[in-house]
Amino acid sequence: MSPSSTSLRFCARVSIFLLAFVLVAAKSLAQSADATQGSLTAMPMPASIELQSGELGLDGRFSVELKGYTEPRLVHARARFLERLSEETGILFGLEAPDGAPGLVIHTQRASAPVQKLGEDESYHLSISIAGVELTAANPLGVLRGLQTILQMVKATPTGFAIPYAVIDDQPRFPWRGLMIDSSRHFIPLPVILENLDAMETVKLNVFHWHLSDDQGFRAESKVFPLLQDKGSNGQFYTQEQIREVIGYARERGIRVVPEFDMPCHTTSWLVGYPQLGSGKAPYQIVDRFGIFDGAMDPTRESTYLFLNRFIGEMSALFPDAYFHIGGDECNGKAWDANPRIQSFMKLHHLRDDAALQAYFTARVERLVAAHGKTVEGWDEVLQPETPKQVVIQSWRGRESLLNAAQRGYRALLSTGYYLDLIQSAADHYAVDPLAGIADKLTPAQQKNILGGEAAMWSEYVDGQTINSRIWPRMAAVAERLWSPADVTDVNSMYRRMDVFSERLAAWGVNPRATTETMLENMSGERNPAALRVLASVVQPPAGYVRGGLREYFTYTPLDRLVDAVPPESVAARRFAGLAARVAAGTATLAEREEAKSMLRQWRANEQALAPMLDRSEMTAELVPVSQTLSRVAAIGLDAMLEIEAGQHSTPEMTAEWESELKQAEKPQAALTLPIAASVGELVEAAAGNATH
Repeated sequence: MSPSSTSLRFCARVSIFLLAFVLVAAKSLAQSADATQGSLTAMPMPASIELQSGELGLDGRFSVELKGYTEPRLVHARARFLERLSEETGILFGLEAPDGAPGLVIHTQRASAPVQKLGEDESYHLSISIAGVELTAANPLGVLRGLQTILQMVKATPTGFAIPYAVIDDQPRFPWRGLMIDSSRHFIPLPVILENLDAMETVKLNVFHWHLSDDQGFRAESKVFPLLQDKGSNGQFYTQEQIREVIGYARERGIRVVPEFDMPCHTTSWLVGYPQLGSGKAPYQIVDRFGIFDGAMDPTRESTYLFLNRFIGEMSALFPDAYFHIGGDECNGKAWDANPRIQSFMKLHHLRDDAALQAYFTARVERLVAAHGKTVEGWDEVLQPETPKQVVIQSWRGRESLLNAAQRGYRALLSTGYYLDLIQSAADHYAVDPLAGIADKLTPAQQKNILGGEAAMWSEYVDGQTINSRIWPRMAAVAERLWSPADVTDVNSMYRRMDVFSERLAAWGVNPRATTETMLENMSGERNPAALRVLASVVQPPAGYVRGGLREYFTYTPLDRLVDAVPPESVAARRFAGLAARVAAGTATLAEREEAKSMLRQWRANEQALAPMLDRSEMTAELVPVSQTLSRVAAIGLDAMLEIEAGQHSTPEMTAEWESELKQAEKPQAALTLPIAASVGELVEAAAGNATH
């Protein structure tokens, strides 16, 4: 990147952040209690915090000095830190500062491993006082984590930007804290991958699990077997040079890159170029739908393992991490059951069923992976009686497999409850703890087998434009659960800090709000689609796997509807839910009751404002019933509040009518849900005299 383009990029990002940080500053000043106490907005919350009276003001004299061990990665981290600090404050910082000026001194004791390892020390000590900031860590990984905490502590005050005085000792609760991105079902462009690595660094994640092959596409260049990408990718794949760029970019940020090549099933894209690997009949075609398909490798042919040995050797040389994910999930066995030769092989080798055949395959592949100096990781289907003990189990089907693995001596990590594509709330993800409900069933040694967890972002219904809004900011809640102490569980605190984190995302390279706004403009044909924005602010995609049953989707289906534009969790609906609960319970203040009514009035009136633009295209025409439902639900909410405030009870007939309408309103329309319907339901219950106080 040229110096001129770097300057332009810096200026643009400063402008973006100053706009965003005005909002952060307003929030900081409005929450006066928080401001005077210097409370942290850091996410994840550090392990040990001692807040002290006072704060360190920031000006252009602030500098960063490296002491002790140093390396290019630390030099780059310092430059990145100062650039981001400038973006947050609008202050230009230099590497040099006047003598005596308070600054940041970084003490690094020694190098970290040449290739980042599972379980390396990521702890750091942070002291902020009138004399400046001191960051001490055993190695560069701790420095990287501590720098992010400092950045997140920066806040706007009446006298400028400052960092509260504090002493922090911090280290992660779990050594494996990851994000899986599926680049197969929809190809995710390289810049988007890099943006996510930037965001991962901010919340101290340390594993990028890259799902690179599935039925819909093979996304990594192989020079040994070029037909994998030539015939299995529709031209969308990462070159080996790009993969090395990602690995290097991740290492700079203290993130390991674990590749996943799914086998023996979910392998249709392999078989298009190399049908001899398959258990069924050629030819094969790349799958353009989503689900579980029959295509599977043939575990009974020696040629399969000769192929995989060469392929694993090539990829092991490309990806330096010690772990190699082989997938292993969702084998339906139909291709094996229909192949007489495979059935004969199973009888000859006393393999009682398809699960046993897969265990045979896993054991063979594990030996190949080990021969290339790697350790196998697989989804929990690979956990069979004969599975080698070295294999790391990734639990996605339920906590039982995590418990089973740990009890049997396998190392394991949790993904159940962290599936970002299921459109659950941040609070839902935050409530999932890898050890919850199973710790008392494990010995201390077995508890150590639980390495941590990974959030999963499967890409059936996202593409390069929309994926960031599905990952962030909810990923921060998962990151905190995996880093912070187990007793950090206050949901309100999490949301307060996540809202600040969300404001800062734009300056950190990820801007889901800008994506939403661009998509709303494209849908409406207007530069300021205010009424569509109101509707978008209060609807959500349906949770779980509902969306796939509402419409047939293909890999080429445009993801450009309102369901694709809106975030997974409506901030407005969450705010209204809190207000409605307090109104229903009789604990709302006058200001809160007025705020709730103001929101309802806006939603009730929005249908009339939005109607003229909805007949312009199919994309907006499908929103007519959604808009009408919002208006009607808001009207019911206002009527219920009138009854509550008058001290009257609605008639049984009126209550039944309202409840019937709200039940209908909770059903998806245009693949969208209306979360305020449940909150209005609480108001209806209160108006009927049935609320719980």
